[in-house]
Amino acid sequence: QVQLVESGGGLVQAGGSLRLSCAASGRTFSNYPMGWFRQAPGKEREFVAAITRNAVNTYYADSVKGRFTISRDNARNTVYLQMNSLKPEDTAVYYCAAQKWRGVVLTTSHDFDYWGQGTQVTVSS
Repeated sequence: QVQLVESGGGLVQAGGSLRLSCAASGRTFSNYPMGWFRQAPGKEREFVAAITRNAVNTYYADSVKGRFTISRDNARNTVYLQMNSLKPEDTAVYYCAAQKWRGVVLTTSHDFDYWGQGTQVTVSS
């Protein structure tokens, strides 16, 4: 079992930046690919970014590519999401998630096995 706790959400003006953190505990953090998802009111949960176990490869949704950066620190059991040039359409609850290793990193929500409780990000125009 892996426990995940997100932090760093808040209210920011359009064009601003936020950095989300997700602290993991339980099983060996470095064994799990990690991802960030988001869910806006009335919408489906959507993939934002993912990172491999050793941080060599990262994956992004087209909507955030070039603005968001996912990273991880395996020594600190933490994954980060740096969000720059924020837009009102980025407003959502952001969740981090851990994926049991299946030989390849998958980017749909049902492929992730452990989830945090979420942190609200609100971008004002």
